[in-house]
Order: sequence, then structure tokens, then C-alpha cells
Amino acid sequence: MNIADRLREHFSGLTLTKDFPFARHTTIGCGGTAAVAAEPASAEQAAGLLAYLFTEKIPYCFLGAGANVLPAEGRFEGVVVRFRALGALFSTGTTIYAGAGVTGGRLLSFAAANGIGGFEPLSGIPTSVGGGITMNAGIADLHFGDVTARVLAAENGKLRVLSHADCGFGEKTSIFQSGIAVLGAYLIGRRSDAASIASRACFYRRRRACLPKGRSMGCAFVNPAECSAGELIERCGLKDTRVGGARVSELHANFLLNEGGTSDDVLALAELVKARVQMQTGILLKEEFRKIP
Repeated sequence: MNIADRLREHFSGLTLTKDFPFARHTTIGCGGTAAVAAEPASAEQAAGLLAYLFTEKIPYCFLGAGANVLPAEGRFEGVVVRFRALGALFSTGTTIYAGAGVTGGRLLSFAAANGIGGFEPLSGIPTSVGGGITMNAGIADLHFGDVTARVLAAENGKLRVLSHADCGFGEKTSIFQSGIAVLGAYLIGRRSDAASIASRACFYRRRRACLPKGRSMGCAFVNPAECSAGELIERCGLKDTRVGGARVSELHANFLLNEGGTSDDVLALAELVKARVQMQTGILLKEEFRKIP
């Protein structure tokens, strides 16, 4: 019995997609296929699914909006777990509960409609709430961790509510990168008016409009304390450097563009950039993206 049939037998209401193509579901636009993608219908089903996969020793990985990830080439004989169906969204005062599958755009629209500000710096970031918290996505002005009060998570097949302190937020990192699944979160905003929210959101969207177009993972490397990763890469003369079908953007050197290449091309280019920057500056860059599966 194949993986999809086994899952179908154990879980009713679980949405399954056989031969899941990573290239069609990631912003970098490359990678191989997975045996199946599974979308649990509820937090409880998500916890049960993860417990089953662990017990049965079935390989799995998580995928949110598909940004900041580099899927491997070839065939993944496992399960891509997606939380798109976890779309609950409601507010109490200026606190918003958002399920892991809520997109950043939907979160911001909901906040604005309810007069809740404070999330505007996240405007335009291609992420889901689950992925944004896992990666602690954001910009210098604001990261998801800055507005996260509590997280509903699945760990070892059990539902848990983690406090902000439990989440281990750091520069583009969190405890959830160790395999704990984000299923939803309570996010803290502040009371604001529609005009102020719209103005601030527009400001941040305009800033993002200057970023490179094309298939990328967003920023490829975390900014070190000394300066921005993009400045370091540019200083090392690496703009427009190419490996196969992957190229360092001429517009923003911290963007690696996929121009018809493979995940292997992108990874090789990332390794070349890291090695050259370390050789010329002594600084070892850290990847912002996650390799999956």
C-alpha cells in the first residue's frame, strides 16, 4: 500500500495530492516531486497526522507559502505537510488569532478592517502565518516574533500552547525550525485608524517594490551584525555571478535568481557566495532559506 492510501485509510477529511511538484509551489520555482502532500482539516488532525508519520517512520517536511525554501531535486518518498486549511482568523481587542494557513495578505487585510495596526511592516512579504513564525520572517522594522504572544503548536503528536519566551525567536530563526509545527498564533497589534494603517502599509509595499523580480527565495542570507549581507556580497564583486541557471541579482546581491536552473544550481551558487565572502572578508554568511525535504 502506498503512502497516500495509508493516509487515506487512517484519516478522513485529509486532503491529499499525489506526485506533489515542489517547483509549482515554491517561489524559487525548482525542485523535484514528493510522493504526496497532505493538508489536515484541523489542528487536532494535524497533531494526529504528525504523530502517525513519526510512529510509522514516514519521512515528512512542512511547506507554507513556499518562500525562503529550497527543495531538493529528485523524488521525495515522503509527505509534504501543508496547513492551508487552518485558516481561522478572529480578534479580541487588539489581539488577533490566525491559523497557520492564513496568508500575510489576509492577516493584514483583516487587521486593517478591524482597526488593528502594528503589522504594516510585514506588508508584501510572501508568507503564511505558520511559515512567518517558523522563519521569524520580517524586516529590520518588525519580525513576526515581535508581535507573537502565544503559539498553538504540535510537538510529539500533542497540541501545546507556547508562550513568546518558549518560541526562541532570533534573527530569522525560532524553535519551530527544529520540527515543532506551528498551527496558529495569537498576535498582538495596537488600536489604529484605517487611514494610518493604509498609509503605513503603502509605504512598506513601495519599499518592497524595489526588490528584484523573478524566481527567488527572497533574501538568501541573514544579515550579519557588521553590515548587510547584500553589501558584503556586492563588495566581493559577486553581482551577476552565475552557476548554471542560477544568478546573483544585479539589483540586490542578496537575491539568488533561478533563471531556468535547478535546485543544485541555486545551492552551488549559494555555497560559492559564502566561500568567496568568507575568503575576502572573514565573515561566514548564514543561509536564511531552509533546504527541504
